[in-house]
Amino acid sequence: MQDVETQWLINARSGDAQSFGRLVDAYQTPVYNLCYRMLGDHYEAEDAAQEVFLRAYKSMDRYDPQRPFSTWILSIAAHYCIDLIRKRRMKPVSIDELPYQQITDHSPQPETALSNREREEQVRVLLDSLSADDRAAVVMRYWYDFSYEEIAAALNLSVSAVKSRLHRARQTLADRWTKHSLNPQSLERTRNESPAF
Repeated sequence: MQDVETQWLINARSGDAQSFGRLVDAYQTPVYNLCYRMLGDHYEAEDAAQEVFLRAYKSMDRYDPQRPFSTWILSIAAHYCIDLIRKRRMKPVSIDELPYQQITDHSPQPETALSNREREEQVRVLLDSLSADDRAAVVMRYWYDFSYEEIAAALNLSVSAVKSRLHRARQTLADRWTKHSLNPQSLERTRNESPAF
């Protein structure tokens, strides 16, 4: 697959739209998932993913072949989503918009399914309470297994700044999770505590 993808990249950088289309097919799910985790809305994530691929297509001549394409395209997605979040000043997420299909147990008992959905909502609300840059770092690290160096390159930060952001974000999430676990009504307050950008 790597050799085939390398050829697609070479052809796409030369202006071959069909090869770029193959790259879109290969990366549309990871790009959409990152956008969804950042934005919390299916329709917004779909629009953002389309915009990310349009921006990537227009910028293919600036792609560095020494860098993994996945890192490059996901960094474009993260930056675009950060810009959207800053523009909209954090819109709350509805429980109806949660990705129920991401529950790994395909035949859970009703209680298990409800518990999983509630936990997904809690994580979504807690993620939404982070700043856009911290949220991007957390999503890249814990959903996409980016290294500190890859996150630093994607977000134009130093490695130490990435480690600091992740440490601060983990501490914030842990504090808010503990507060919520002790007081379920605090989930709504956490949603309202989302930072202004």
